[in-house]
Amino acid sequence: MTTPHTSQAPTARLLHHQADGPLSGPPLILGPSLGTALTVWDAQTAALAREHRVVRWDLPGHGGTPAALFPAGSGVAELGRHVLRLADALGIGRFAYAGISLGGAVGTWLAVHHPDRITSLALVCSSARFGEPQAWHERAALVRAEGLSPVAGTAASRWFTDGFAGTPAARAVLAGLCDVDPLAYASLCDALAGHDQRGELADITAPTLVIAGRDDPATPVAHARELADTIPGAALVELPGASHLANVERPAPVRAALLSHFATGAAPGADDASRYTAGLAVRRTVLGDPHVDRAIARTTPFTAVFQDFITRYAWGEVWTRPGLDHRTRRCLTLTALVARGHHEELAMHLRAALVSGDLTPEDVQEVLLQAAVYCGVPAANAAFAAADRILTEIAHAAAEATHDAAGINHSEEKK
Repeated sequence: MTTPHTSQAPTARLLHHQADGPLSGPPLILGPSLGTALTVWDAQTAALAREHRVVRWDLPGHGGTPAALFPAGSGVAELGRHVLRLADALGIGRFAYAGISLGGAVGTWLAVHHPDRITSLALVCSSARFGEPQAWHERAALVRAEGLSPVAGTAASRWFTDGFAGTPAARAVLAGLCDVDPLAYASLCDALAGHDQRGELADITAPTLVIAGRDDPATPVAHARELADTIPGAALVELPGASHLANVERPAPVRAALLSHFATGAAPGADDASRYTAGLAVRRTVLGDPHVDRAIARTTPFTAVFQDFITRYAWGEVWTRPGLDHRTRRCLTLTALVARGHHEELAMHLRAALVSGDLTPEDVQEVLLQAAVYCGVPAANAAFAAADRILTEIAHAAAEATHDAAGINHSEEKK
């Protein structure tokens, strides 16, 4: 269920927001990055909303939130208080929270100052301190003087890698920057200039996941490592081939990491129905909807008990546990399948990992080399052959899709 909310009376003092998922689901609030709207979370929302009541919100001057909600001189704390007002208005007491960049800073503030409200925290390409204050004040002054054009002209290099910046997904996010209120943007820059929570990170008690893009120039990996090293018990996921908006550029691994971190179905005392629901959602995320749909369609009265068992136990209890992210579990699974010679299952997991983007060909290469040392050369030889065949199939399918798309475009041009 999707419920959009405008910022008109009687909720004019609330952040514009959109709610997805079951009303009875555990609440999860998602915060955006500077210059983006709540749609920046589109690639993760549907999967998260299978179990959670997902609430996304817009920054002041972004999307549907009025710029007036963030007067000049306000700080990150004011954004945090706005999130609490929104949660209160929606009847949400305790909630999980994930935020990108500035949205992550809001989550850090909430976890430090209102630990009683935060059940779990995820920080995506964020930081405890976003560089030197002077640079932010200079950007604010530039936007106040010339508008957002100078910032929009350089946003692609800050948000995405060169190879991704020209894609439709990247262009759609970049286009949204032109709709942001310049004065609100400048005030938020000043807020980032004054943000420094390095001395408070150790006070965070919520289970925390930190996600970083290895090619992020705005919040480099060193910032993510500082968060993960200082927040007690925090986990860190570093994504290759991802820049500042990692959840847009590498949607699948970010989605998998968040699903694992915020998983609720494997909680102690969960009943079989809850485990099955959670397991089916994770199974679809890891193996893909087409594979799971085929498996369900092939189910017979004889095999139904086994399908129920693996969905509840393997996927609903083990894959949903918060201790390891999905990318790590994929690597462990591939190694185990190589060791045992389960070639059919190995091919299935290899294809799913590569298609989803959780693992790159280079990642698979490293896993199989490691397996060669500890599982044996013959086993790894068969695994390399299977992976090479799957990579060829994926490349061939991508080439055909590109060719078909070009043919459609050519036909449209001739009309």
